[in-house]
Amino acid sequence: MSAHVIADTSVLTGRSLRHILRSPDTIITTVVTPIALMLLFVYVLGGAIHTGSSQSYVNYLLPGILLITIASGVAYTAYRLFLDLQGGIFERFASMPIARSSVLWAHVFTSLAANVVSVTVVIGVALIMGFRTGASFSAWLAVAGMLILFILALTWLAVIAGLSAKTVDGASAFSYPLIFLPFISSAFVPTSSMPGPVAWFAENQPVTSIVNTIRALFAQQPIGSDIWVALGWFLGILVVAYTFAIASYRHKIS
Repeated sequence: MSAHVIADTSVLTGRSLRHILRSPDTIITTVVTPIALMLLFVYVLGGAIHTGSSQSYVNYLLPGILLITIASGVAYTAYRLFLDLQGGIFERFASMPIARSSVLWAHVFTSLAANVVSVTVVIGVALIMGFRTGASFSAWLAVAGMLILFILALTWLAVIAGLSAKTVDGASAFSYPLIFLPFISSAFVPTSSMPGPVAWFAENQPVTSIVNTIRALFAQQPIGSDIWVALGWFLGILVVAYTFAIASYRHKIS
């Protein structure tokens, strides 16, 4: 980014963040469902679930819950982008001497900030529920890096949804499959407990490698090849989503 783009992005990001501060129910709504799921699985269903691990179920469950939190949060990026598009903000910005790409980057950085807050809240609740880890500072940095990459990858998908949607409901509905995906992964139960075709899908979709890596980092266990699979998914989704998002944005403002 040039200094001009950075300055414009900073101003527009501040605008978007102020909208969130004036409407904190956005973050509250984002964390309610993941926290409710965590409470349900730990205190109601957890006793009947055998993970084959010595760690507590809240420790086993948390990585998947964090991904669900992010998937819920990025829906608001698509929603806010759609409202800006329909409200004519894009046309007004296009008539001003600002970098056009700064409009999208502002939404991306706002999504990153809001989701980091949501993830922090969920981790805080997990600590109250008994989550414990002896992970080192570097392991925590690795977890944070993976979650940030996940936020960015899904946010660029949300940008595509926000630019392409025809209705407000359609703008945020894209996140429903993303929220459901962790349920068919190793997030809640080992994939070995699933029927053959379901287990194959669970083992080869991106959430499983991400969950396994974060879980291993928290548990101070060997990471194995899962981290490289997860990074491959991050890179692939980011490149494809960014390319399509920029192409869709240029088509909209042309």
